[in-house]
Amino acid sequence: MSEAERHRAKMVHRKAVQDAEVAAKTVEKGLLIVHTGPGKGKSTAAFGLMLRMLGHGRRCAVVQFIKGAWSTGERTALSRFDDLVEWHTMGEGFTWETQDRDRDVAAATRAWAQARVLLSRDDLGLLILDELNIALRYGYLDLGVVLADLAARPAGLHVVVTGRNAKPELLAAADLVSEIAAVKHHFAAGVKAQQGIEF
Repeated sequence: MSEAERHRAKMVHRKAVQDAEVAAKTVEKGLLIVHTGPGKGKSTAAFGLMLRMLGHGRRCAVVQFIKGAWSTGERTALSRFDDLVEWHTMGEGFTWETQDRDRDVAAATRAWAQARVLLSRDDLGLLILDELNIALRYGYLDLGVVLADLAARPAGLHVVVTGRNAKPELLAAADLVSEIAAVKHHFAAGVKAQQGIEF
């Protein structure tokens, strides 16, 4: 048997195995997705999912728990889909900038109230809860309440939670967890945050 024939036989077998595995998956539901870890790109990956959802004409929403009102490229670009995207920037900036726990708790509480409204809607295909993990890490929100509200959402609503240091209980509740590792970062070489890369 030639190398080409061996390769073809191997791929025919692989396709049969793959097709059987795909055919066995019959459940369709809204997923709870967590993007966490110390690496860069957690929110960026979530916005990539939003772009995919928008490509299918589905309504999406974003609640940003930490990031302040500064202009970002993703918000500007996605504003072109204003008939399909709702954007709620509820944070006041990074926690080391505000340095006021009561103020941070109040901002997170307002953001979760908005998230709860969105979590009750059955017309949304995707809800991004950007940097929610940070609010949970610092105890700005009650984890039990957050998990209960996430569990009570409409059956078809996909939710993406981003941010470092996701709580173990959230990871256990999630359907999909991606941990983004920090292998190398340009900040370490003195490169500043740049338009189109960081914001």
